[in-house]
Amino acid sequence: MNSVQDAIYNWLTIKIVIDARPEDTAAVETEKMFYDILLEKHMLSNIEVSKDEDMYYVHFDEQGERKKQRFPRELIEVMLNQINQQPEKYRNYPQ
Repeated sequence: MNSVQDAIYNWLTIKIVIDARPEDTAAVETEKMFYDILLEKHMLSNIEVSKDEDMYYVHFDEQGERKKQRFPRELIEVMLNQINQQPEKYRNYPQ
């Protein structure tokens, strides 16, 4: 994950999953890993997410500057949709 855009995409995709499935321990661990990459490798802060009918928007501070990235909802929600369509393949295994 060399680019900020790729790192945000990966984090946001799994964040949407844990927002819908907060008990999913694997998703929670994965989200934390990607979030730590945003903070530690890319030095982002004040990360906020919003969405509208078509897009997700991620606002963040990078090197003292407020920035924004946007992603189509269909792209970000693909993993959650896959889980919802075939929940038997994505069972939660509590620790």
